[in-house]
This record gives sequence, structure tokens and C-alpha cells, in this order.
Amino acid sequence: MPTPPRPSPAAKKPAAKKPSSKKPVIFGAVVVLAAGLLGFVSYRATAPDGSASGTPAAVTATEEDPDVYRELAGLARRDAGDKQAQGRTDAPVVLIEYADFQCGYCGKFARDTEPELIKRYVGDGTLRIEWRNFPIFGDASEAAARASWAAGRQGRFWAFHRAAYAEDAKEKGFGKDRLRALARQAGVKDLDRFTRDAGSAAATEAVGVDRQEAYRIGATSTPSFLVNGRPLAGAQPTAVFTQAIEAAAAEEANVGNAGDPAK
Repeated sequence: MPTPPRPSPAAKKPAAKKPSSKKPVIFGAVVVLAAGLLGFVSYRATAPDGSASGTPAAVTATEEDPDVYRELAGLARRDAGDKQAQGRTDAPVVLIEYADFQCGYCGKFARDTEPELIKRYVGDGTLRIEWRNFPIFGDASEAAARASWAAGRQGRFWAFHRAAYAEDAKEKGFGKDRLRALARQAGVKDLDRFTRDAGSAAATEAVGVDRQEAYRIGATSTPSFLVNGRPLAGAQPTAVFTQAIEAAAAEEANVGNAGDPAK
């Protein structure tokens, strides 16, 4: 009898976590389609011929499978108490980001693109941004993810996020003392509580739920994004995100107006 293949360490971790009963779960063929779509988009995002620069395929690669988009859009939590989210819970467009604090491209998005999206779309109620911790680069990534969650417990997730993604921040590492310094920089008031929270089982569980979600939908690299269920991969130019957000907002407006003779 042949010996079954050994799962990779990355595959073991999510399997050990208990799935959250509060969130939608993608099963069967939808998992396969979603994974294939995200894999395709990831390939296009890093294609050597630069074909991702225009990225129309990233937005419309599977228009023939709207059920996949609907399933992926259902991953938006829209929880008013979510410390790792910003924007109205009823915003017509939700951008979900799966990212690692040691990922250079995630940092590029955080510094170069995200502030513009917040200014243009979060401020006017069009966009909600939801973060998912997706640590894939080892123990330091895992520690930074737990620390970001702990900062969020005191309402300072986004300030920690900015500090951790500041220029050259990752080169300084994410050791225990460094994470505490980042928390202080982010305005976390109770640093002892921060340290306890970062090392807690609750932090490990929260990070594990996010990571399991990313693996379940086929994300293989960071940053990976969903815009109302439509995948984008990599630190794309700001114009790609604005195109995706505005297209999703227009689609939602059309859905809302359907059948209304006054519109």
C-alpha cells in the first residue's frame, strides 16, 4: 500500500483549528472554482509578460460563474465590532485583504494604495475594508499577526497596522520587544495587557480562523484581495483597485434599482 503524501506545515495548521460556526463556509465545487480562480489571478498578477498591468482578467475572469462571486462575497463579516475593519457595515462594496506583516508587497499596498482608497471610498460610505491575518512566512509572521489582533483588542489595530507597515519596519524584525515597541508607537495604552493578549489562545484561534479562510478559498500568496467576491492578487496599481471598486459599486446600484420604475 503506497504511503500517503505528508501534508505541508502550512496545511496542518488550519486543519487543527475549529471552523467558526458564525461564518459562511464554501463547500464542494465552489471551493474548487474559487481556488482555481484565485490561482489564475495570482498567476496573472506575477506573469513575466506584465499581463497583469491592465488586469481586466482579474476582475472578469469568471463572469460565467456568478455563483462563485456570491459565495466569496458572503465571506464579508460586516460586524460592527470587528476591530480589523473600517467603513460602514452596510457599505455596498467590501474589500477583504489577506496579508502578512512580513510581506513587502502587502506593505507597498498599505503605504501607497490603501490610504487613497480610504480617502476616496471609505469616507463617503462606498467601501468597507476587512483585514484577514494570513501569516505565511513563519514564526515572526505569526507573532506579528497575533500582536495586531492584540492591538485591536484596545482599538488600535489600524494604528499598529500603519506602524508595522512603515517603510523599513519589517527589516527591524518582529521579535517580542519590537512588537511591544510597535504597540507603544500605535498608542496601545495597556502594554502588559497587549503582551498577554498577543500570547493568548484567543489570539492564536483568531489568526487561525483568518488563515483557514484564506486557504479554503485558494489564496496562495499575499496580498490577496476580494472585492465583493471578485479576486485581485498582488500590490496592483491604485487604478486597478478603483476600477474594481467602482464596478462593484455600480453593479450594486443596478441590483438595487432593478424593478424600480422610478429609477
